[in-house]
Amino acid sequence: MLDHSLTALSPADGRYAARAHALRPIFSEYGLIKARVRVELEWLIALAAEPGIKELRPLPDATVSRLRNFADSLTVADADRVKEIERTTNHDVKAVEYFLKERLKDDESLAHALEFIHFACTSEDINNLSYALMLKEGRDSVMAAAMDRLIIKLRALSHDYSRLPMLSRTHGQTASPTTMGKEVANVAARLMRQRRQLQSVELLGKINGAVGNFNAHVVAYPDVDWMALSQRFVESLGLTWNAYTTQIEPHDCVAEFSDVMRRIGIIGIDFCRDVWGYISVGYFKQAVKEGEVGSSTMPHKVNPIDFENAEGNFGLGNALFEHFAHKLPISRWQRDLTDSTVLRAIGTAFAHHLIAIESLLKGLGKLSVDPDRLESDLDASWEVLAEPVQTVMRRYGLPNPYEQLKAMTRGQPITRQSMRDFIATLAIPIEAKERLLDLTPATYVGLAGRLAGTI
Repeated sequence: MLDHSLTALSPADGRYAARAHALRPIFSEYGLIKARVRVELEWLIALAAEPGIKELRPLPDATVSRLRNFADSLTVADADRVKEIERTTNHDVKAVEYFLKERLKDDESLAHALEFIHFACTSEDINNLSYALMLKEGRDSVMAAAMDRLIIKLRALSHDYSRLPMLSRTHGQTASPTTMGKEVANVAARLMRQRRQLQSVELLGKINGAVGNFNAHVVAYPDVDWMALSQRFVESLGLTWNAYTTQIEPHDCVAEFSDVMRRIGIIGIDFCRDVWGYISVGYFKQAVKEGEVGSSTMPHKVNPIDFENAEGNFGLGNALFEHFAHKLPISRWQRDLTDSTVLRAIGTAFAHHLIAIESLLKGLGKLSVDPDRLESDLDASWEVLAEPVQTVMRRYGLPNPYEQLKAMTRGQPITRQSMRDFIATLAIPIEAKERLLDLTPATYVGLAGRLAGTI
């Protein structure tokens, strides 16, 4: 009963479990244990390759391959055994150390090496590297792919609707026309920039002991260049070495990562609200799915639920990412434990963003544009041509062009004919006058089509 998805406390593991499934092997307790096992074994391999550590003989290539395969193929049953040991130790990282010693004790090639598992390490040497690896995998294998799918969809929509004119509404009021494709391209461009920034965030790691000074390391092996070994090891994991830490890596990179994820969420919320509004005014129609109900009492409704779902999940993810960015870089003196419980929620934040992106993609797949509705709004808004007319008047030195158009258009109903009548009175070159007379709200879109078509 308690294992049923209906009993899950988090919707990421209940209602939306299928959408967040790709994150479970990475950010679950199992994923954390697996990352810890990898770091512990890679540290053992690195120590064995250090000539100055004479008591630890170099490991045969076959043994190194076995250790790495063991880390890669760790099972949920293995993680269960770690948790069983933890019930005695009441310490999660020490439980991993004991688990590894238990599993490796019968390997003759490792008999001399067991006490070098977790050698000179504080728990945070293992944890910071594990979380950095989890963030890297979550970004590179899941979030980047989800963002790429969304960006590809937005770019396709930008191209499809690149030249479809649409009335803009600045401050909610009629404004210079754009194209539907250009408005989508704006969002695609913003997300593409954040996608690049997310990929460029350096994920830092440290392995330097209890307070970051290699204290125990130097006492045990004073002739080993521990800083060089530490740097080589961290970089071998695909991370950036941080030489200056307390007991913990200060999590500045996690804050930077979270800030980018939060900006992605903000852009997502902005877009969801805009599409919601365009659906409301009829610019977009939504495909009707047989059997779906929009309201329990109003049969006619087809609600923009996917965009509302996406907006809500981006908000939830952002609340967590904002807390990570504010809290994680702060630690009392050389270490307090407040970061430990907070870091465990990183997967939940990822999950809400992933759920949001999937909902957004689902919603976009249901949309179709109503060109008649767009045309109707444009044809009812001839006042938007006040901008190009007064700009051309400025070019040719006519007096008070802005003020003349303001008096004519502000709060006044403007029709095609009244605008044409005004243009006909202008003392400007005939070719300029003809260009203005040929202009309509639907053709007054500047370079919107080119911008949307080339993103």
